[in-house]
Amino acid sequence: MKRAREVRAAGHWDDGSAIDSITLDAHERHRRRVVLSAERGTRFLLDLPQATALHDGDGLVLDDGGIVRIVGRPEPLVEMAAADAHALARLAWHIGNRHIDVEIRGDRLRIRRDHVIEEMLRGLGARLSPVEAPFNPEPGAYDHHEHSHGHGHHHHDHDDGS
Repeated sequence: MKRAREVRAAGHWDDGSAIDSITLDAHERHRRRVVLSAERGTRFLLDLPQATALHDGDGLVLDDGGIVRIVGRPEPLVEMAAADAHALARLAWHIGNRHIDVEIRGDRLRIRRDHVIEEMLRGLGARLSPVEAPFNPEPGAYDHHEHSHGHGHHHHDHDDGS
């Protein structure tokens, strides 16, 4: 079976040269070691030294030199905006206090859809918009960062067992 032991960051390889692609959601894109089957049938073992957050557009380099492109699967998310930076920081604090995964997109935040949390955020003055998009949550405070792949791939001490 082919193995992928290297990740090339989006924008640092010719994605037109991909031999295949694989579509994964945010949870599925945080891996260290797992057997994967890509859209055109390429089956391979992802075999990274540490659990890594893979991003849309990254390339997994196979041991034969082929590259499989990572595609972020769109997920049901809610994007929030606030009246000002203070209000946005307050929303972020409430999200973090509940240990909810969050993606920071400039002056907006994104989380997975959750009607209870959405109601709380509305009560705090958030302007919410549902979106379907790949989700790229921030790494946790205790995550380790490695920059050798050209951008902030995030590595973790644990393996999710997948």
